[in-house]
Amino acid sequence: MTHLEPAGKLDRPVDGRSDHILGNPTAEVTLVEYGSYVCPHCRAANEEIARVRGQFGDRLRYVFRHLPIPGSEIARRAAELAESTHSNEEFWKVHMRLMTRSAQLTEEDIIVVTSEIGLKDKDPQQADVLTDRAKKRIDADIRSAQASGVRFTPTFFINDRRYDGPWDESSLTDAMLGRLGHRMHAAALDFAAWGPSAGVLLLLATIVAILLSNSPAGDAFERLMHENVGFVIGTESFGMSLRHWINDGLLTVFFLVVGLEIKREMTVGRLATTATAVLPIVAAIGGMLIPAVIYWVLIPSGPWVHGWGIPMATDTAFAVAIIAMMGRRVPVELRIFLTAAAIVDDIGSIAIVALFYSDELNLLYAAASVALGFLLWFFNRAHVYRVSMYLLLGVALWACVYASGLHASLAGIVLALLIPTRPTANLRALIVQADTIIAAEAQRGDILRHGPSLPALRALDAIHDRLESPADRLLRYAGTRSSYLILPLFAVANAGVEIAPAVLADRGPLMLAIVTGLFVGKPLGIMAACAIAVRLGITAKPEAYSWQQLLGAAALAGIGFTMSLFIAGQAFAETTDFAAAKIAVFLASMLSAVVGALLLLTAGKRSTSRSTELAPSGIRP
Repeated sequence: MTHLEPAGKLDRPVDGRSDHILGNPTAEVTLVEYGSYVCPHCRAANEEIARVRGQFGDRLRYVFRHLPIPGSEIARRAAELAESTHSNEEFWKVHMRLMTRSAQLTEEDIIVVTSEIGLKDKDPQQADVLTDRAKKRIDADIRSAQASGVRFTPTFFINDRRYDGPWDESSLTDAMLGRLGHRMHAAALDFAAWGPSAGVLLLLATIVAILLSNSPAGDAFERLMHENVGFVIGTESFGMSLRHWINDGLLTVFFLVVGLEIKREMTVGRLATTATAVLPIVAAIGGMLIPAVIYWVLIPSGPWVHGWGIPMATDTAFAVAIIAMMGRRVPVELRIFLTAAAIVDDIGSIAIVALFYSDELNLLYAAASVALGFLLWFFNRAHVYRVSMYLLLGVALWACVYASGLHASLAGIVLALLIPTRPTANLRALIVQADTIIAAEAQRGDILRHGPSLPALRALDAIHDRLESPADRLLRYAGTRSSYLILPLFAVANAGVEIAPAVLADRGPLMLAIVTGLFVGKPLGIMAACAIAVRLGITAKPEAYSWQQLLGAAALAGIGFTMSLFIAGQAFAETTDFAAAKIAVFLASMLSAVVGALLLLTAGKRSTSRSTELAPSGIRP
């Protein structure tokens, strides 16, 4: 499950006693910069800030905080020199001298500016006091930068929120004025960066689907989902219902993202080493086998037997969202365990769909799918890194897999496995190349009228493409769209169920088997597998979380939802059977969520109280 990096917030509020403020202290807009006097980007941005200040006037206050470039003695001395001034006005005079003294700050510049402010003429004791005060203020700024998530200079904060956009006057102005486009973009980033956001959105989509199904608009909505959508080329045509486009088309992107995440976890992530992979792999296997066995034991013989795959799946978005909402009550190691186990669970669910829930095989299209797979593999081995090439072949692969009778979601998995990764780029060389191109373009007299030249833009595009592999780039773009668009659409299209006695009549055994498999079988299988593996010495349970906390995470794995509904839709052609399965999945998921959360909360309180009792008198952990 992909999340964006959280938007940074300013750790230390602006204070006139500890900050240097340029402009109206009560201005409506505050721009804070963390910068360094030897940073060429800070010096370039200084000109843009001057233009923005001229445009905003009294509506803007500007604050500069120090983040000297690590390892640069001149950067630190320049910062100390600026802070050795007596007043705010004198600081800004020195600040502007240091920012504009020369193209690159040198030792001579430090000497000249020191002489200009008369620091050499001061009493040695007074100079020592100023230097000591300067060092403390700079160290405080550095700590504030680290706590605010600043990684490079310059970094700007607009009204306490980190600004990650371009530094030109137009972009800064849009952000400061809070125009609608910028506010919408910022709100979307904030929501996406919130840990439980994907699960919350999925829950809201489910509620909407249930309300629609039980409202007067339910019949109209169902007719809409059955509307045929397609295209005609000459005498040939292709079409599917709107629900099938979502389940067999859009959901393929979800499986592509799952495949890319599995690939990343198995190469550089939580499943890359034996030490970190054994426990979640064992847990996931136990969490798939026991629910299937329980379902098979409880279900009577007949058409319902085919639904044994329903209780085997875990919904990562919901399970991780609940853990994320608990914050520090849950150890990070436990969240890693549950996420890794859910990834292994996804692998098992995909294999189950491919092997047991596909239609009759069409050998001609199956052969075409294999041929396209080999072509993708050839491009991978030939170091073809254009994402567009893989996407075009991926669409063709999806069409052939769909026509072959295999489930179309397999196309997403195959494409994910065959999209290439790439050796890590030499960032230093790329930065030098980009700087050279931009500097050369800046010398052109017509750049203001016509913009950068076409060769320069192509070279910069090539540098941008080299920064990440095609697999990483596709995961970055498709991951958020999968979590925040495709899965909610899937929930709206499939989660709706009419709460009526006819749905529940004579389907008690089916619902009991699903609920028991998810709510009981999942935690039972996970805990049994973990206990056996630890007992046999195959792996060890991390000390960071207790067995009760592990049981809480195992209970959360009983939240089936997305994959369980997906498999149920493949297993039951009868509408009423599918509706009963949906109700059972909802019930089991709610029970699992409540019980898992309670187990984690009580375990967290118990461990906190125990650590408090063990702490020495007067000391709290």
